[in-house]
Amino acid sequence: MTIFETDCQTESLMRSLKTLVLVASLMYPLIADGQDPEPFSAGGRDQDSALISGPVSDSVLTLLFAGDIMGHDGQIASALDDSTGIYSYDSVFKYISPFVSGADIAIGNLEVTLGGPPYKGYPAFSSPDALAAACRNAGFDILVTANNHSADRGTKGIARTIRMLDSLEIRHTGTWISGEARDSLLPLMICHDSMKIALLSYTYGTNGIVVPPPAIVSYIDTVRAAAEISSSLDAGADRTIIFIHWGTEYDTLPDLQQKKTASALLRSGADIIIGSHPHVLQPMIAESDSCGFRNPVVWSMGNFVSNQRTRRRDGGAMIRVDLQVKGDTTVISDAGYVLTWVYTPTEEGKRKFYILPCATFENTPEFFQTSSQYEEMMVFIRDARRLLDSLNRGFTEMTFSGGNWVRVPRQNVSVN
Repeated sequence: MTIFETDCQTESLMRSLKTLVLVASLMYPLIADGQDPEPFSAGGRDQDSALISGPVSDSVLTLLFAGDIMGHDGQIASALDDSTGIYSYDSVFKYISPFVSGADIAIGNLEVTLGGPPYKGYPAFSSPDALAAACRNAGFDILVTANNHSADRGTKGIARTIRMLDSLEIRHTGTWISGEARDSLLPLMICHDSMKIALLSYTYGTNGIVVPPPAIVSYIDTVRAAAEISSSLDAGADRTIIFIHWGTEYDTLPDLQQKKTASALLRSGADIIIGSHPHVLQPMIAESDSCGFRNPVVWSMGNFVSNQRTRRRDGGAMIRVDLQVKGDTTVISDAGYVLTWVYTPTEEGKRKFYILPCATFENTPEFFQTSSQYEEMMVFIRDARRLLDSLNRGFTEMTFSGGNWVRVPRQNVSVN
């Protein structure tokens, strides 16, 4: 396995500059520069590298995970500027980007292909490249690509998705153009000055689509996963994260297969398990002791952005995890979640999509075009808090305010 070292100091500076630009974007909308924007320059990143560098300012590494990034037909139509023919998704992230860039490393589930035109949503997704560019602009560093829609546009779609993510300097894992590429790039390693974190990604399937060689999609195989976790440790990983696509769609509780798979992965040495696919929230659990949190499992983060508007499917949660070096051990020092909801107002005759941090907007009903839109968000919030407050262990609700991560006090929030 080849890992290319990167200049952590340069990378930290670039992320700081990117954060300033993203915060400013809340006041001044970004202007799309074409369907295939030029990738930003991230100092020290090698195009073929499997290594990501985080900031070096202290011994804490903050990771942020986001759920399903979908691309339904309504989203594609919304992103198109009819007068220029150019697609742009930057506005989708305008309210959530400070949260994303507030983490050292942000990771999302890209549940579409970048297979090129004709662009299409369900059931065979292919989104404009501008969706991935907007994810990058919002602060995402890594997109996992192993999910049930990985092969929607066949082998060519897999290869083109990888090419486009590489051109945008977005690291990725879960699909590869060949076995040789997988062997050279696995595991994707997140590098901090005081720790190395391995990221592995798996999916339960690809909707019955057979992926012909040489392309590879990383399917759930607990025997192979055990070997890859072991290889990650051999490569110097202090902790290993599994980002996994599993579960029963629209079910708010984990199924038996999820539980069996999680148990097998934890026995094999996985340290953190982050789940997606059900399109609704499922509980988050972690044991705690004097050293911090142990074996956190997030069963499902729900939808990050989609055009699914039915109850419980219109939002999700971002997961925040802090890793910290204590002595010669890397521990999970904090864990929490941020509720998000997709707001779809009509502006200038066109439907828009905005990802809203719920704790920021639940007390501002005047922000919404109609009272019914505000109430839809509040229904999502109440459903989510009832579920998570009763079944979560270790994970508490958070928000990002004034440049700091803070807990959402329960006496001030809606739970009824």
